[in-house]
Amino acid sequence: MTNTTTCLDIEGNEYEIATSELQWRPATYGIVIKNNKVLMSKQFDDKYTLPGGGVNLGEDLKTAVVREVKEETGLDVNDPRVVGVENSFFHAAHGSKESYHSVLIYYSCILQGGDLSTDGFDEEERKHAEIAEWIPISTIDNLKIASTVDFRPYIRHAAQF
Repeated sequence: MTNTTTCLDIEGNEYEIATSELQWRPATYGIVIKNNKVLMSKQFDDKYTLPGGGVNLGEDLKTAVVREVKEETGLDVNDPRVVGVENSFFHAAHGSKESYHSVLIYYSCILQGGDLSTDGFDEEERKHAEIAEWIPISTIDNLKIASTVDFRPYIRHAAQF
């Protein structure tokens, strides 16, 4: 095992981090599709991401993705189905010095209802995220993404269901 790990931030900058300093972070992300559009939110001014985030200790993965979609969009979803899993070593983008070894689990979810809202944002999200919006799937390749992992293939895969 190496003593350092290369981590990326959302700009693609590399950071050599002591492996012992990495924090473990499983995370779930919801892919919600309606009328050939996918639910995404803009973060850090001009980059887009899927609703999602860290899994709480003791929390079921499917429960986590349903919770994260609700918190970050105001919408209710159900029937999460795994469409992809990725590994990421990332350096936090919001001025933090934290770096993570993360497993990212992408779920296709069924929209149940609700209204788009930022009411569930935490303090950090209020600083850098905007209200979610429906993005035409045909345009996702033109978007800058707020992730060290390109999740767009999973959107295209989920759109086939």
